[in-house]
Amino acid sequence: MAKLRPRPEEGQHIDPSIDSPTPHLDRLLHRRARQSSTDRPRSTRPEQVHHPPPHPAAHPSIHAILAERSLVLAVLIASGVPARDRPDVEQQVLLGAWRSVERGMYRPDPSDEPRRALRAWIHGVAWRKVSHYVNSAYVRRVVLHAQPLGLLREPAGPSLEAKIDARADLQALAQLTPWQREMLLAVDRPESLVAFAKARGMNPYTAASRLRIAREALALKLRRRR
Repeated sequence: MAKLRPRPEEGQHIDPSIDSPTPHLDRLLHRRARQSSTDRPRSTRPEQVHHPPPHPAAHPSIHAILAERSLVLAVLIASGVPARDRPDVEQQVLLGAWRSVERGMYRPDPSDEPRRALRAWIHGVAWRKVSHYVNSAYVRRVVLHAQPLGLLREPAGPSLEAKIDARADLQALAQLTPWQREMLLAVDRPESLVAFAKARGMNPYTAASRLRIAREALALKLRRRR
């Protein structure tokens, strides 16, 4: 490396006679480079290596999953799930297995027998759900009581008058004709009245007219009973 030699009359001048750095400057630069590398924080987390799934995803039907309910029930009984909670936990297991299949998480070995692989996988899903159930705060802290509503300071739930009115409404609804009940219940469907009518080959205006007639018939019966 050449150095700059000052010349007052011509400014600075590059001295070609010196074309290499001094030894102490070389050692100083090398020492600073080593210190900067050692002072740099090193990550302690291991590098994550993403491996491709070993087997392709399989998609058994919901009927194949529901056919293994006896296996799920056996796991619940063996793990100590009380009878009062078994239907709820069983539903969580079956629903969780079906959602996992839809997400492509069921990847059995193609060389295994299909039902044996499915039963082994559902067995694992059931054990995981049971573990969540056993360790939940509800199970660990629940206190059973023969009359839990009697512990409340105020009455809970519908009043006696509301229960009587609801029973009268159900009796009036039962006295309607089948098509009138069907039209009244169609209002509670997620589909619109137009979609309900088209699915049954009915004119939408006819469906609206039948719904109006069914409402009037129900209102008339309710007025007679009250």
